[in-house]
Amino acid sequence: MDRFLFHLISTVFRIIGLISRHRAERLSHWLGRLWFLLDRRHQQVAINNLTYVFGYEKSPTEIRHMARCIFGNIVRILFEIGWAYGSSPREVVRHIRFDGLIHLHQAYRKGRGVLVLTGHLGCWELLSDAAGVLGYPINVLYRPLDFKPLDRFFENFRSRSGAQLFPKARAMRKVLRSLQSNELVGILLDQNAQRKAGVFVDFFGKTACTNKGLALIAQKFGAPVLPIFLVREGDRYRMIIEPEVPLIHTGDKARDVLANTRQFNRVLESIIRRYPEQWFWVHRRWKTRPENEEVSEQ
Repeated sequence: MDRFLFHLISTVFRIIGLISRHRAERLSHWLGRLWFLLDRRHQQVAINNLTYVFGYEKSPTEIRHMARCIFGNIVRILFEIGWAYGSSPREVVRHIRFDGLIHLHQAYRKGRGVLVLTGHLGCWELLSDAAGVLGYPINVLYRPLDFKPLDRFFENFRSRSGAQLFPKARAMRKVLRSLQSNELVGILLDQNAQRKAGVFVDFFGKTACTNKGLALIAQKFGAPVLPIFLVREGDRYRMIIEPEVPLIHTGDKARDVLANTRQFNRVLESIIRRYPEQWFWVHRRWKTRPENEEVSEQ
């Protein structure tokens, strides 16, 4: 049954990929509006998150408009995956403009591997294609989906350019081997973490439980941390490669994890503010709270 569902999902994405990119953009807009109207729970999560971050800058009407656009952008990712699935990685990369490649070259030349700091922004699903075509071996930490046929589809899609996927549980040895082989390891750091896996640091002015794994790995192995994001600009994409994040080393491991994780969050804040309608605002980013703080609904 799982095999049948996997092939069904693959076929659906191939059919989606037959829709022209211009028409897919228009369909995403209207399907996003419909989803926004029907899914009250995620609608409220997005509006609450946006109000918290932009409430002093934008009116409720503007916030609601942003939220509708965000739903449309999320739908658009499905069409983009379909388009990419029916195209070669090289064809996909023809639509990407690269900014800051020198930072990637410099970090890679250090020979200690590269830890890629990224998030659910723009069309993050195409990052592995871009890295593969550029010739950089990349591995990605991810949380497997509960629905196995869909998980298998995304595993195949993400690995088609040579990327390896490491389930987050027990991934440390694989990450270490990758860094020792001077490979890239991508980590999406912008989602809520469970208390035991994260540290509480500021994110848009409110403490957020953020996975501490990136800071621990960087501090232990000395691999450079490089922020890389893939955002939409019209009907094309822009791969933004920012300078290496300088790590804080004081000798106090716990304090350094906090300080470095806070730095990573600042990087994420900055890029999200530049492209607010392309981030995954429907996620309850501030869900996990410190033990001495009451949990509030977002």
